[in-house]
Amino acid sequence: MQLEILDFPLTVCKVADMADAGLDAGFFFLARTGEEISLVCRTGDAPQKTLAREDGWRAFRVKGSMDFALVGVLARLAGALAAQGIPIFAVSTFNTDYVLVKEADFDRALACLAEAGCRTA
Repeated sequence: MQLEILDFPLTVCKVADMADAGLDAGFFFLARTGEEISLVCRTGDAPQKTLAREDGWRAFRVKGSMDFALVGVLARLAGALAAQGIPIFAVSTFNTDYVLVKEADFDRALACLAEAGCRTA
């Protein structure tokens, strides 16, 4: 499996209103449920007004598009990292999966995944 490293820091936050999310940013994930509105974005694009905020995330994504019939891609990544005690925050798009890891664990996470057979681009 080939992984692509995102070369910018990320923030995970909770906002009170969709308008607070900064939908003009070039990269973000936004989720709205009956309980919350969560935003993952570049740290520089994070809104000033949040209900909760956690900075210090880095990310990689599975390179290329994945077929919906594929099974266990995220489980393989999460399992390898969990075995080393590395927590993750995962999000998915139509095409692929993104895995966020805290900055302090990022190099160790990449080394762990390399041992598990993943390559970085």
